[in-house]
Amino acid sequence: MKFLYSLGIRFYGFAVLIASLFNEKAKRWREGRKDIFNNLKKAFDGNQLPVIWFHCASLGEFEQGRPVIESFKQKFPNYKVLLTFFSPSGYEVRKNYAGADYVFYLPLDTYANANKFIDRVNPKIAVFVKYEFWYNYINTLNQKGVPLYLISAKFRADQYFFKWYGGWFRKQLSMYRKIFLQDADSEQLLKGITANNSVLAGDTRFDRVIDIAEQAKTDAIAEAFKGNSKLWICGSTWEEDERIILSVYKQLVKGGEKLKLLIVPHEIGEKHINQVAEQFKARKYSEVKAEEVKDYNELIIDKMGMLSSLYKYADVAYIGGGFGKNIHNLPEAAVFGVPVLFGPNHHKFTEAIDLIKLQGGFAINNENELLEKMKQLLKDVDYCKKIGANAKAYIYNGSGATRKIITELEKIATA
Repeated sequence: MKFLYSLGIRFYGFAVLIASLFNEKAKRWREGRKDIFNNLKKAFDGNQLPVIWFHCASLGEFEQGRPVIESFKQKFPNYKVLLTFFSPSGYEVRKNYAGADYVFYLPLDTYANANKFIDRVNPKIAVFVKYEFWYNYINTLNQKGVPLYLISAKFRADQYFFKWYGGWFRKQLSMYRKIFLQDADSEQLLKGITANNSVLAGDTRFDRVIDIAEQAKTDAIAEAFKGNSKLWICGSTWEEDERIILSVYKQLVKGGEKLKLLIVPHEIGEKHINQVAEQFKARKYSEVKAEEVKDYNELIIDKMGMLSSLYKYADVAYIGGGFGKNIHNLPEAAVFGVPVLFGPNHHKFTEAIDLIKLQGGFAINNENELLEKMKQLLKDVDYCKKIGANAKAYIYNGSGATRKIITELEKIATA
C-alpha cells in the first residue's frame, strides 16, 4: 500500500505539471513550490525559537485553524508560527497573514520531501487541520518524535478509514497524539474502529465568529442602506444562487414586500461584479456614499473581508454554494441571531444539519421553496426572531473548542 500511495503522489505531481501548461491554478501550485527548500533554509537558518507548524489544505480549513493559531500566538509569543497550505486558493489569500511568522506551500508528500521539510523547519509541535492525511509527513513526524495533532476533524462513513481495505490508512490515525473532533457522529465512527486518541471538542469556527460578532464595527454605508427597512443579505453567492435570488427578490417586491437586498458574491472579480450589478440593477459599495445610499434598494459588495461583520444588519441571510459543491460559512451569519437559508448540497456540513434540527436554518431545494420561506420569515416577525434566536443559541452553546485545544497544546509548549 505504501508503494501504491507513493506512486499515486508522484502521478499527481506529474498531472499538475501537465495541467500547469494551461490551467492558472495548477500553474500557481507548481510555481509556488519552486526553490521552496532554499527559501525555507533562508527563513529558518539562525532561528533559535521553538516552532509550531499549522497546516491547512485551503482557505476553509484555515478559517477553522485560525482561532487556534491566534490564541496560541497570544499565549506563547516566544514561539515562531509556521503556516502551510496545499492549495493556491489558501496560500494566495493568506500569504501575508500577520498571525504567522512564516507562510509557505507544503511540498508534495514524498518521503524525501517530508524528511527534508521537517529537518529544515524543526517543529516542536505540528497541527493539521480537518482533513489533512499526508502519510509521509505524518510518519516522519512520528518517527522524529514530534507531537502531531489533528483539529476540527470530521469523519464520514464513506471514507477509506472505515472500509474493509482501510487498515493501512487507519494506522495513520494512531500517529496523531490527539484528534479533536467537530461532532458526535465522527466520535462514534472512530470508536467503531477502536481509535482511542480522539476527543469531542466542537467547531473552532464558532469561537472565531463569536469574536467577530462581539467586535463587529459599525459600517456607515450598510447602516444607512438598511435604514428602517427589512434587509436580506445574500452572502458568498455563485451564479446558480444569484439566478434564484434575483427571481425571488423580484417576486417579493412585486408582491408588495418592502425589502432591501445586499448581495456579496463569492467571486469579486471585476467581470463578475459588473455582471451581477447589471442583473440586479444594484449599486456597488465602492461607488456610493452613506448620505445617498438610503435611496437605493439593491447594493452589491465589491470588497473582500466585509461579509462576516455585515450580517449584523440582516433580517434574513442566504448563504451561497449549496446549489454547487457545498455551502459556505453558516456560523458567521447565525451568530448574529439571523435565520439562515442555504441550498440542498449541505449534507456534509454538521452545522447545516444541526441548524435544520434546531429550527435555526432551512435547506432550500428550489426557487419556489425559497420564495415561500422568505414570505413566511418576512411576514411573521416573531417567527423570524425565534428562528434567529435558535441559530444564535446553537453557536454560543457550541463554543469552547479553541480553549480545549490550547489546553492540550500547552502541555507540550511548556514542556
